[in-house]
Amino acid sequence: MSNPVFSRRGGGIPTAPAQGGYATWNTAPASTQSPYGTPPPYGAQPQPYDTTAPTQYMTLDDVVVRTAATVGTVVAVAAAVMLTVSTETAIGWALPAALIGLVLGLVISFKQITNPAAILAYAAVEGVFLGGISKLFEDLYDGIVLQAVVGTFGVFAGMLVVYKTGAIRVTPKFTKWLIGALIGVVALVVVNLVAGFFVDGGLGIRDGGPLAIIFSLVVIGIAALTFLLDFDMVDQAIRRGAPQRFAWYAAFGLVVGLVWLYLEILRLLSYFRD
Repeated sequence: MSNPVFSRRGGGIPTAPAQGGYATWNTAPASTQSPYGTPPPYGAQPQPYDTTAPTQYMTLDDVVVRTAATVGTVVAVAAAVMLTVSTETAIGWALPAALIGLVLGLVISFKQITNPAAILAYAAVEGVFLGGISKLFEDLYDGIVLQAVVGTFGVFAGMLVVYKTGAIRVTPKFTKWLIGALIGVVALVVVNLVAGFFVDGGLGIRDGGPLAIIFSLVVIGIAALTFLLDFDMVDQAIRRGAPQRFAWYAAFGLVVGLVWLYLEILRLLSYFRD
């Protein structure tokens, strides 16, 4: 339910590689670092130029391009599934794709993989999953997929404006509050799932009633706020001189949030259709 990629705000951002071409992992605040490094002692011999060190650092354009490629892969695969296979086949593909996507996403997140092949593979698997789910919902509620897509990107654009204007600032207190809210949402979903085995409808937060609508609105709000953590992470990585390949990891994190938000908006719209 949550986006684990940017849960550790400000930590785990790779900085410019040192000698040997290996990235160091910097957790110190950016404001305390000198952009020129520590000067050598007087009379020290100059070190030979390290030809293995990369010369390109991550920029905002890198993040935009790689996010567009990753999101484009998700949309293209999902559209292909919706347009070329039957509903039964699409649903049959959705469950294994969801499990594969979960495992792959956790591996990428915890190991902080920046390999574009792994990121795009995750996007393709998520595309299969979303294609199957979207095919089912579209058969039940005509036009709901387009509404959910528009709503998802509308919320994303709105949160980007909120972040750029500084209407909501990402502070340590805000981050702790948001992570606590995420844990609470996950706990409620798990409890509702378990209660569903004993009571019809469980706690009533997923049965389409008024309580379910309120819960979905809360989840959508929390999912939207997580984008602020994503944007802040990207800004910090750029300021600290993260290598260019880190843009793929940033794109992965944004896609995780978009997928979660889309599914929750799709669910909410189905409540209103019912």
